[in-house]
Amino acid sequence: MGNMIGSGVFLLPASLAPFGWDAVAGWIFTIAGSLLLAYVIARLTVRMPDAGGTAQFITRAYGPSAGFAIGWIYWISVIFTNVTIAVAATANLSSILPALHRPGMGALLSIGFLWATTGINLVGARAAGATQLATTAIKLIPIAVVFVLLALTLGHGRAQVAPFPAQGFTSAGITASAALTLWALLGFESASVAADKVRDPARTIPRATLIGTAVTGLIYLLVCSGIALTLPAEESRSGSPFAAFVAHYWSPGPAGLIAVFATISCLGALNGWTLLQGEVPLAMARGGELPRWLAGTNGRGTPVRALLLSCLLGTLMLIANSLQGLVALFTAMALLSTSATLWLYVGCALAALRFQLAVPAALLGLCYALWTLWGAGLVPSGASFLLMAGGFPFYAWARRDRKSLPCRHSG
Repeated sequence: MGNMIGSGVFLLPASLAPFGWDAVAGWIFTIAGSLLLAYVIARLTVRMPDAGGTAQFITRAYGPSAGFAIGWIYWISVIFTNVTIAVAATANLSSILPALHRPGMGALLSIGFLWATTGINLVGARAAGATQLATTAIKLIPIAVVFVLLALTLGHGRAQVAPFPAQGFTSAGITASAALTLWALLGFESASVAADKVRDPARTIPRATLIGTAVTGLIYLLVCSGIALTLPAEESRSGSPFAAFVAHYWSPGPAGLIAVFATISCLGALNGWTLLQGEVPLAMARGGELPRWLAGTNGRGTPVRALLLSCLLGTLMLIANSLQGLVALFTAMALLSTSATLWLYVGCALAALRFQLAVPAALLGLCYALWTLWGAGLVPSGASFLLMAGGFPFYAWARRDRKSLPCRHSG
């Protein structure tokens, strides 16, 4: 939940506002599809608790090349996710610090957030976990405030809900919004990635995955839809829609505090995803799918090299896109991150089918993942496929490096 409840809930109302009621249907499809995929991943984890991450499920089902392709694109998607969350944290602060809207300023602060959470994770998994617990508790405050305020305003007739369109739902709107809503639930597979760091993973991880996904999806459906459907269009598209909602229906003073809490929430999610951007390449390097240089850890088992390389790549991405507006940058990065992560979900569904595990759920989850990949659009989905293919030179390097190891020992 710490990874899922982060930037999505606090900035998605701005991205989903143009879709209106179609976004509500998109949420329902996304929650159902995510629960199916979460169940599939949970079953795979129970069968292979020693796999060392979700990408290893694909390796055991279809071989090392397929496992590398999925593991590589998932690592890239985690880096994209961290960039997106850092931008969301900055966007929430922009409601009280307007200077962040200037080109370059927002990107500079986002880079600072990336390196700050990397520093926490360099201390070790225990420090990252403690930070995650604290920020998860804090992030529930703005959600609870908006939920109560939404209930009060609707109960007293102060809020005007956008009317249901005469033409009803549209397939194009539902499909497009579903790709964005999935961004908010990315991370339900996070517990499986760190299975080797959890006590009793065969029992703990499935429970955490399914319960966390269901609760998070319900929170998102109610809060995000409530904001998007009750705020005036120009206000819902602000850099901090939560703060805009509180300012519109309560007071500008508390709205500033909500923006601060939302920023802390984003940083909590960023902290959890930073842990993943070290663990994923570490597992791949140990499995011989990436150069063994990335498998190095310090005395506390922290993958220092993988963390630093991932953060550096995210920094370069922010620099390259620093001239975009915060909401536009968030939307573009969210779609690219979602598209990249969907390949992992496709691979896990196919692995479950190969092992004859949860076959009905795997089939439905596969259809959902492919549908959402289409809904994300040709550009982000095509770019994610090209990025996946672009990792194979590194795979060849790792295999050559691995084959030369016995020779070096014998010399």
